[in-house]
Amino acid sequence: MKKNIWIWNHYATNMYKDHAGRHYWFAENLIKQGYKPTVFCASTIHNSTENIEVGNKKYTSDAVNDIPFVFVKTPSYLGNGIQRVKNMIAFYNNLFSVAKEYAKIHGKPDVILASSVHPLTLVAGIKIAKKFGVPCVCEVRDLWPESIVAYGALKRSSLIAKVLYQGEKWIYKKADSVIMTWEGGKDYIVDQGWENQIDLAKVKHISNGVILDSFDRNSKENEIVDQDLDNEKYKNIVYAGSIRKVNNLGMLLDAAKIIQDKGINDIRFLIYGAGDESEMLKMRCEEETIKNVIFKGRVDKKFVPSILKKAYVNILHNSSTSLDKYGQSQNKFFEYLAAGKCIVQTYTTGYSVCEKYNCGISAPIQNADQIAKAVITACNDDEKNKVMASNALYISKEYDFEKLTKKLIDVIESV
Repeated sequence: MKKNIWIWNHYATNMYKDHAGRHYWFAENLIKQGYKPTVFCASTIHNSTENIEVGNKKYTSDAVNDIPFVFVKTPSYLGNGIQRVKNMIAFYNNLFSVAKEYAKIHGKPDVILASSVHPLTLVAGIKIAKKFGVPCVCEVRDLWPESIVAYGALKRSSLIAKVLYQGEKWIYKKADSVIMTWEGGKDYIVDQGWENQIDLAKVKHISNGVILDSFDRNSKENEIVDQDLDNEKYKNIVYAGSIRKVNNLGMLLDAAKIIQDKGINDIRFLIYGAGDESEMLKMRCEEETIKNVIFKGRVDKKFVPSILKKAYVNILHNSSTSLDKYGQSQNKFFEYLAAGKCIVQTYTTGYSVCEKYNCGISAPIQNADQIAKAVITACNDDEKNKVMASNALYISKEYDFEKLTKKLIDVIESV
């Protein structure tokens, strides 16, 4: 048994604060199985001005619910500019001395699990694991630079993209094992033309997921009282998430307007969340007299399970990209499954859970007409809706972190 597992995630500081998240839940379940995980993260908290105080040292540490956290000193930043890049580089650089010093006191790890978002964490994991003479498992939760290219922020032919692609290939070659959160991870490597240079047998799939016990408990202990959501005159289509340009909620308003223009009066969209496009979209509803959309504003996370369970349909919507063919890994999707309600997905993915397990309806093409059609179909037959809802709840058990952690242990013990 490789007992001492170091988990590296630059942004796991939020998990320390929230007592939740992928690596918090992995650590929690690893402890139950007799392992000793330690989570390394930045001292800065993403999307916040808050910082874990480190002082003149390179790191500080603390434990929450028996999970040790190591906070690596990093400079503050706001937004996605050069200061954030400096923060990433500082985390990478400081990991080397922090790992050495921490190992002197607590012993070296038996394995390092280095997790993206950004690839520098994976590079550090590979290099430091080699110094310790232990294996490194690289977990890829965001494809750099492919995701940046897919969203149009970087040209595939640019020098920066080419350098990043070469770095990505190096990571896959050097890692002892690669975990991808998309089921089509191997397809991605083949599409890049790297299959002859990278051993595809070491590429594994471990999805994102949910803690079902906590989700169900939250839904009961923090039940939301909401006149709109509780109004049984309507079949409420719930969106829960950010309201920013990348989320493209204007398309949902287009779909809502189509449904309204058809004279269908019992379907209504409830939008929970906030973002810099909220006011503009509210104004558009007023100007265009879109009456079947209600913006509910930001709600505390603890109320989300109750909201999702009270919906008639939960709608999964964000800008569709070329990455969709590799599968889906949004945390939100697995909460939707746990809610046990029919899901409408406004785009089609490869390895679709909705289609495979008949727990929802996917729009074949992401446009307002197809979204409206999918929503109407989901609302037209109560019995079929109930079947899809039941299937969603049933298959959610496969994405409980207790099961996902067992998959992780299989990977760890095989390297």
